Amino acid sequence: MKLLSIAIPCYNSEAYMRKCIKSLLPGGDRVEIIIVDDGSTKDRTAEIADYYAARYPGIVKAVHQENGGHGEAVNTGLANATGLFFKVVDSDDWVGRKPYLQILDTLEELTKNGERLDMMISNFVYDKEGARHKKVMRYANAFPQGKIFTWEQMGKLHLGQYILMHSVIYRTEILKKSQLQLPKHTFYVDNIFVYHPLPHVKYLYYLNLNFYHYYIGREDQSVNESIMISRIDQQIRVNKWMIDDYDLNQLKEKKLRRYMYSYLEIMMTVSSILAIRSHDKENLEKKKELWQYLKKANPGMYYRMRFSVMGQVINLPGRSGRKISELGYKVSQRLYGFN
Repeated sequence: MKLLSIAIPCYNSEAYMRKCIKSLLPGGDRVEIIIVDDGSTKDRTAEIADYYAARYPGIVKAVHQENGGHGEAVNTGLANATGLFFKVVDSDDWVGRKPYLQILDTLEELTKNGERLDMMISNFVYDKEGARHKKVMRYANAFPQGKIFTWEQMGKLHLGQYILMHSVIYRTEILKKSQLQLPKHTFYVDNIFVYHPLPHVKYLYYLNLNFYHYYIGREDQSVNESIMISRIDQQIRVNKWMIDDYDLNQLKEKKLRRYMYSYLEIMMTVSSILAIRSHDKENLEKKKELWQYLKKANPGMYYRMRFSVMGQVINLPGRSGRKISELGYKVSQRLYGFN
């Protein structure tokens, strides 16, 4: 069995997928790299995938499928995974060599020692095009280092400090046990990928390494703000999926419940601020409908979120209220380096 399976969802990724693949090859025989060609038609993505699979037959697999979107490509990667652990690396991102090898060494050591690990967390770099200073999402303030820990042993994550797809390596068994199945033809499902398995996670490990490089800068990138606004319906669809996924009040671990609540709250904030930033009346109605959806699904959570500081700021009435909401968003954008 391989130690780590790494899925690379690819859709017309010729321009940048080689950098991603090459950054993962140093893992050698301990890893399997599953390149999922998600119905690419405009370039040589399929050919490049087949080239690496032929050149590194014991390490690289190429899987070709009809276009199903990012989530379906992740589903396919997971279905083809034979590794003990599972990681997704997007085709325009890459990993640092030294942290990568340290992560593999740690996973191998923990496995040999018979220790149970459900989720490994590491730092990621917002590798923003043109930025002199690359912001890093770190977790050293909240997570113990150098040992397995549980949710109840973690500290508190700051506002804007979240575990994203870039941060996590899951035990493959956990993902399959949780029956993770991401929706087809939907953007922003990486939030579901992280959120849905969390109640099945008992044992965590944090490495304070800047492992994953999250590239931001392409005009057609899904996290480009203008693109996100144009796809606000998909953002809201994911948001509603997360609302319906769990009754968080039923979770026994207090700190896990608090974290998942915060995650859902930030999703409500993102959907709301995109609607506000669009300056579009129809989108503002969609924002209103989303909050009503939460109210109907879980009244207690609605009132808690709606009248939190964040909930009040993004729901200030009128044009002047929306301007204040946008100002708060811009400050956060500068602080955390997203988009």
